[in-house]
Amino acid sequence: MNHNGRLILIVEDHLPIAEMLGGYFESGGYEVDFARDGAEALRLSANNPYDAILLDRNLPRIDGIEVCRRIRQEQRRATPILMLTARDTVEDRVEGLEAGADDYLTKPFSIEELEARLRGLMRRSRKAASEPIRVGDLVLDPHAMSAERGGAPIHLTPIGFQILHLLMREAPRVISREEIQREVWRDEPPDSDSLRSHLYILRKAIDRGHETPLLQTIPGMGFRIGEHPSAFTASRSQREGMAMRG
Repeated sequence: MNHNGRLILIVEDHLPIAEMLGGYFESGGYEVDFARDGAEALRLSANNPYDAILLDRNLPRIDGIEVCRRIRQEQRRATPILMLTARDTVEDRVEGLEAGADDYLTKPFSIEELEARLRGLMRRSRKAASEPIRVGDLVLDPHAMSAERGGAPIHLTPIGFQILHLLMREAPRVISREEIQREVWRDEPPDSDSLRSHLYILRKAIDRGHETPLLQTIPGMGFRIGEHPSAFTASRSQREGMAMRG
């Protein structure tokens, strides 16, 4: 089926919301499939090349968090996932992003904002390059949208992949928070918690269990990927010591 990059799956058990979303996106030229529970969502996502998934968090049979986690870890799909929920705490947002969601929109929401976020996720997920990038034992393959460290696969959301791609492509240069937002989100900047949450999850994904951390925070400057600590990350006493020895 030729869907021109506009095939989406709406996972929503509340029929009026599902019908409203489906009608809006179908009138805008999207092809839409529906799932009423988590089990049906997993079956459909395993058998269809969706360009994006709108996923309600509170679902019967299998909840949205578990659906998201299985799509990422078991089906190994990088399909953009936008999670819809009535829960709006930072902890809820982090839980959704850690499960593999790329964005998190709380109800009630503007359907125009929903479509803008969805378009942004779909556009970013289609960005690709060709040759794998290596920094130490960390390898990123832009074409396959995959990453591994020390030969072990790393599970990344499309947003996490875009951030890591930028940091590795520019390594060992320090990338400011503003540059990351501009490169990844373009003209749709995230809210204040989103980038922080994505970086937190990315750091855990690539550095947990490894003796040498690769994702480094440079206070007051930004972030970098590097095998060796930047001079900017040294403690004040270390910098003073280096200055005295110089």
